[in-house]
Amino acid sequence: MDSALTEDRIEAAEAPVALRVRAPGTIRSVDRALDLLEVLSRSGGALALSEISARSGLNASTCHHLLATLAARGYISQNGRSREYMIGNKVFDLSDARARQFNLIEVAMPRLRALNEATREAVHLAVIQARELITVAKLDSLHAVKVDSGFVGKSNAAHATASGKAILAWLPEPEQRAIAEAKGLDAFTENTITGLDALRAELALVRRHGVAYDREEFQPGVICIGAAIRNHTGGVIASVSCSTPTMRASDEGLARVEELVKAAAAELSQELGSRSPA
Repeated sequence: MDSALTEDRIEAAEAPVALRVRAPGTIRSVDRALDLLEVLSRSGGALALSEISARSGLNASTCHHLLATLAARGYISQNGRSREYMIGNKVFDLSDARARQFNLIEVAMPRLRALNEATREAVHLAVIQARELITVAKLDSLHAVKVDSGFVGKSNAAHATASGKAILAWLPEPEQRAIAEAKGLDAFTENTITGLDALRAELALVRRHGVAYDREEFQPGVICIGAAIRNHTGGVIASVSCSTPTMRASDEGLARVEELVKAAAAELSQELGSRSPA
């Protein structure tokens, strides 16, 4: 039997499909298979065939055939006991491949330059790897009077910097504690937070306001503002920050830098596929 005719008959028998408008020229069966993957990705757990059918708007027979095809390729898996479906390991392979295809510094640099030009202050891109804060890129201040705002490389100052706190705030609490225990909470200035309880309270404020501040906690005379960068899963993978000397740190000036830093982080997150709120 002609496969197109078979598909047309299946479509006629099933409930009305998704409310979204489908792009012209697309293949309906592929589109619907992707619908099922998205249903499973949003479920938060395994789903029975009947639930997948209800959520996708496709009848159970169509769902079963599409799921069987996806399972054969490893994109979904099925629990042998409950017969419920879940995302398969092949999806994670694709995610890893996507991560390997982009260079964070290369992707971020246009935004870093724009932030540097808009604020005329030093700008940093940082990550936490192996429980260490690593500044992977830095653009110097464009002002004649500038401060040394750090260096490219590793430091044990995640707790004392805006770039570090912007990432720490979104890590699970056991990981925050593990980093603090492994690297210590050294005092760099008299303003540095050196107690775990005080750091937790500070990180709660970062989560509440969506931005981290370092008010002369790492270097005397330097205030830094940082915000988190998220990837396609919504996880925080890096931060962007901007440092300014206290001599230029008026309330109005800091408010403007804060908005620009948050905007840069949101734009970078969006470019990396994040749909999480900033």
